[in-house]
Amino acid sequence: MDDQTLLALILERMDPETDPARLAAALLERFGSLGGVAGAAPGELAQASSAGSALRAELTLLREFAVRLARAEASRRPVITSWTALVAYVRAALAHEPREQFRTLFLDRRNILLRDEMTADGTVDHAPVYPREVIRRALELSASALILVHNHPSGDPTPSQADIQMTRQIVEAARVFNLQVHDHLVVGREGTASFKALGLI
Repeated sequence: MDDQTLLALILERMDPETDPARLAAALLERFGSLGGVAGAAPGELAQASSAGSALRAELTLLREFAVRLARAEASRRPVITSWTALVAYVRAALAHEPREQFRTLFLDRRNILLRDEMTADGTVDHAPVYPREVIRRALELSASALILVHNHPSGDPTPSQADIQMTRQIVEAARVFNLQVHDHLVVGREGTASFKALGLI
């Protein structure tokens, strides 16, 4: 089943008065993809469909369901040995967010995911992060390692100079407490950039 058919089936359950196939096509054309529809602001959906608020609620539930499935898969084994599952999880959680979010994944001694917490919720191009707060929380949780994750709503996952500087500050602060920062992943609709793969960590 293609994306338009899937979206039409969801729409048909919410508003039988509309032509779900035509509305699905219009939404995909306007927002570019299923992810774009799922990440659209409520006001944008209301402009595109009379079922805007109901559609937003339904898509939010479906998206959360998908994110939790991906997180469960990523948490089953040490993240270092299930990197593909981890990347799939952070992409499901962040790739289509309209605002920048910074999340910290806290890992135990075996590199099993202890907690995934939002460290900062920002604007379309910035999320303020304080290295000392990241490290303080890691110590509270008795974490042994961290993976930093944030999204670029612009779609381009290329790390900015501010991203690089902030990451270096966190790595240096973590080193004082014998905490390891495995990676910093930047998620965008166009892909995912790894600081480790880029030689930035």
